[in-house]
Amino acid sequence: MRIGDPRLREVAQPVERVDAPEISALIDDMFDTMHAANGAGLAAPQIGVPLRVMIFEVANNPRYPNADAVPATVLINPEYEILSDERAGDWEGCLSVPGMRGYVIRPQHIRYWGIDANGNRIERDVQGFHATVFQHEQDHLDGILYPDLIEDPTKFGFIEELVASGQIAAVTGE
Repeated sequence: MRIGDPRLREVAQPVERVDAPEISALIDDMFDTMHAANGAGLAAPQIGVPLRVMIFEVANNPRYPNADAVPATVLINPEYEILSDERAGDWEGCLSVPGMRGYVIRPQHIRYWGIDANGNRIERDVQGFHATVFQHEQDHLDGILYPDLIEDPTKFGFIEELVASGQIAAVTGE
């Protein structure tokens, strides 16, 4: 789904049964969708499922060629806390806002937790790009899209225009 679809603005509902077959099928579909689009992450609401499920993975991603690797992760009913006041900005993209990037400033050190696809608890302290990816997907679960968080509206636009003006490096795989 793309920005403008009102379902992207809804708050997703908690998953009641992690072991339900439809949750496993949803996770498989999400990974297929994310990989097909060279995404770094995906939240269930982005494919029309209003549940608190997110996935992410970054390894040799052409959309984020200089990004640190982020392990393949499934999080069901995720939560997080900010661990430091350090904030930094980066140019974010989104499969629901195709062809565009915006400069978003976010906390850089967080702890997140949730349940994986096998019902096990995951908890990680992360920093930098990993923290940004998690927060971007968590926002989707709360009906927030990254353009909502852009503080300087001049730092949002179509990738081709941002590259042509020298604001960002060329992006492939978009």
